[in-house]
Amino acid sequence: MDHATDTADATTTTTTSTSTTDSASTATSAAWEELVTCALLGTDRRRPPLAPLGKNADRNAGEVAGKDAPAALLDAAAAATVRRRAGLRPAAAAPLPEPSAPDPRPALPAAARRRLALLLADRPGPGGGRRGTAPDLTELLPQWLTAANDRGYAAPPELLPALLDAARGRTDLRPQALRFAGPRALWLAGLNPDWKFALRSAPGGTALPAPDDTEGAQRLWQEGLFAERVTLLATLRGHDPEAARELLSGTWATERAEDRLMFLDSLRARLSDADEPFLEQALGDRSRNVRATAAELLSSLPASALAARMAQRAVSCVAYDRERAGIVVEAPYECDAAMERDGVVANAPAGRGQRSWWLGQLVEAAPLSAWSARLGGRDPRQIAALPVLDDWQLELHAAWCRAAVRQRDTAWSRALLGSPSSPGAGGPGVVSLAERAKLLGTLPAADRAEWVAGFIAAHGLSEAFQLLGVCAVPWSQPLGHAVVDALNIARDAGSYPWSFSGVMGLAERCLDPAETTRLESLTAIPDEPEDGAPGAVGYWSEAFQRLVGTLRLRAAMAGELVPEP
Repeated sequence: MDHATDTADATTTTTTSTSTTDSASTATSAAWEELVTCALLGTDRRRPPLAPLGKNADRNAGEVAGKDAPAALLDAAAAATVRRRAGLRPAAAAPLPEPSAPDPRPALPAAARRRLALLLADRPGPGGGRRGTAPDLTELLPQWLTAANDRGYAAPPELLPALLDAARGRTDLRPQALRFAGPRALWLAGLNPDWKFALRSAPGGTALPAPDDTEGAQRLWQEGLFAERVTLLATLRGHDPEAARELLSGTWATERAEDRLMFLDSLRARLSDADEPFLEQALGDRSRNVRATAAELLSSLPASALAARMAQRAVSCVAYDRERAGIVVEAPYECDAAMERDGVVANAPAGRGQRSWWLGQLVEAAPLSAWSARLGGRDPRQIAALPVLDDWQLELHAAWCRAAVRQRDTAWSRALLGSPSSPGAGGPGVVSLAERAKLLGTLPAADRAEWVAGFIAAHGLSEAFQLLGVCAVPWSQPLGHAVVDALNIARDAGSYPWSFSGVMGLAERCLDPAETTRLESLTAIPDEPEDGAPGAVGYWSEAFQRLVGTLRLRAAMAGELVPEP
C-alpha cells in the first residue's frame, strides 16, 4: 500500500511538474510573441509587457517601468532571450556531412594564390566617380580565372567561399568560376542555399552517367530535373550526337512546349544532315517558337529539303535585269500555309511592310550558293557590288547578311563587309554596326583583327567599340597599334577621354602587355592645345597611366601562374 501511494505521489508530482513546465513554456512563448508584436507596431501604439522574473521581481519591475517605452522593450527582449536560451534542451548532434569529392588538380603557386585573394577582396566603388590610375581588379578577375583554368589548377579551399560569393553576384563569372572551383563548389553549394546556383549552372552539378552507360542516361532523362536533363542532353550531344537526338525523340511528344524549345536548341552543337528528319518533324510542332527554331536549324543545312524549298521561293523573287544593269526584286504577295510551316512568320512587326518582311525571311533562309547561278555565275563579291533597283537594296543585303551569319559563309561575309576604309565604313549593304560585328564573327581571328584595324585607321574609334568586342584576346599587334594610335590622336585633338572610356576599358583587358613600352611615353602630361578642353590632357595622362599599370599587372599575373620549380 505504501509502495502504491509513493508511486501515485511520484506520478502526480511528475504530471504536475510536466504540466507546470508546459505552462511555463507556453507562457514564455506567448510573452515573446507579445514582445515581437510591440516591436512591429511600435511602443507608441502598444505598451511592452514589463514582467521580469526573479526574487527581485517587484523592484526590477519598478525600475523597468520608470524607463521610457523603447528602452523597456529592449530590456524585456534581452531578459526573454536569456530565458529562452537557458531553457533549451540539448539535442542529438546532427550527422557530419559526407566529405567532398577529391580534386586531383595541382594546387596554385603561392604567388597566384595571394593574387586571387586580392582580386576577390576588391569591391567596385560607387559609379560616376573618377577612377584614378589604379587598375580595376574586378575586371581582371574573369581573365585570371580563364588563365588558371587553362593551366588546370585547383582552387584553394580557403578561397572557395569568397569565389562563390563573387560568382553569385556576377553571372558572367559563373562558368569560369565554377570550373575553377571544381567538385568542392558543388559540395559547398549543397550546404549553403546562397550558392545553390552552382548546382544549376555547373556542368558537374549532376553526376552524369558514363558515356557508355546507356541505361543510366535513360534513367536520368526519364527521372531527372529539367536542369539535369538539359545538362545530360548537351553533354551527350558533344560526344554522341545521334544518341542525344534519339534520347530527345523518344519523349518529344510528351514534353512541354517551353522544354521542347530548350531541348531543340541543344541540337545546334554538331548540327548535321543526320538531324534533318527529326527537324522536319518538328516543323509541324504545335508551338510557333519550336517551329521557328526547327526552320532556322534546317536552313543552316544547305543540303536540307527546307533549304531547297526556300531557295526556290527566294530566287523567284530576285533576278538580274540586263537592260537596267541591276538586280530587280519582286517580293511575294502572300504568305501561304506551306511558307508558314517552313518557318516564315506571316505578320510583320510594326513599321515593316508585309511583302518586304516575307522577302527578308525567304532570302535569309535560302542557301547562299543558289545566288551565283541565279545572277549570271557571279561570285559573292560581284553580286554584292551590283546595284539593287527600286529601293530594295537595304532589305536584300540585310537578308544576305543574316544568311551569311547563319550559314557561317566567310566568302559572303567578306563581300558584304567590303573594304574597312570605304565611305561609311560599310560594305555595299551592311546597315548597322551590329550586322558588321556579326559578319566579322564568321571570319578567322586574324582576318577579324586585320579588318577592324583598317576600320579604326580610316574612321577612328567613335564606332569601333562593338567591332572590337568580336576580336580575339589578346589583340594582335596591328590591331593593338591601331587602337593606341587612335587614342593618341584623340588626345591630341583636345577632347576629354570620357568619350572613349569603353574602348579604354577594352584596351586594359585586351591589349597585349607587350604594348606597355609604346604606351609609357603617353603617360606624360603635354602642353594643352589652344582649342582643347580645359584640363583634358591631365585626364588623358591619368587614363594612360592606368592602362600601363593594368598591362603590367596582367603580365605579373601571367607570370605568377607559371608552375613553381
